[in-house]
Amino acid sequence: MRAGEGNRTPDLLLTMEALCRLSYSGGMRDDSNVLRPLSLVVILALTGCSSQATSDAPAEDRVEFAGGAATLMVEVADTPTARSRGLMGVESLPPDQGMVFIWGTLEDAAFWMKDTLIPLSIAFVGDDDLIHTILEMEPCETEPCRTYEARRPYVMAVEANAGWFDEHGIEVGDTADLVRAP
Repeated sequence: MRAGEGNRTPDLLLTMEALCRLSYSGGMRDDSNVLRPLSLVVILALTGCSSQATSDAPAEDRVEFAGGAATLMVEVADTPTARSRGLMGVESLPPDQGMVFIWGTLEDAAFWMKDTLIPLSIAFVGDDDLIHTILEMEPCETEPCRTYEARRPYVMAVEANAGWFDEHGIEVGDTADLVRAP
């Protein structure tokens, strides 16, 4: 999810303002027969909006490296569509956030940076949970774009800001474990 998506605050404030205006009759007339059912409908609608906003919030999935020596909060790409989109179009990543690409079987496809706007580091992880390749990748706006290949098949690839693995002392041979939010 990109910044600002799922934010329902403006609609919520407008709905609350409308409710307040409707609840003020301006006189001594008894509008309770109209306002009570209307209030119930608005409250139920607001409850639906707030639960939607909560479900759109980013999960707390993370990859822990080297037995917990470093942790990267990640968005999980575990479908063909999510894996092909990756971080295309993302203008910046917070310092300790990234994306993890996961497959159910060993994979050997190369990565490329077509339409990716920021430089990234990538770590390829084998089915033994060990990192076997770390590469630095540069953005590419026009084809042909360079491809980035792992040294051997992998089940998981983790992307972070350029230099992240080096800055955190993560090396080839370290473990990488995906921890999914409950």
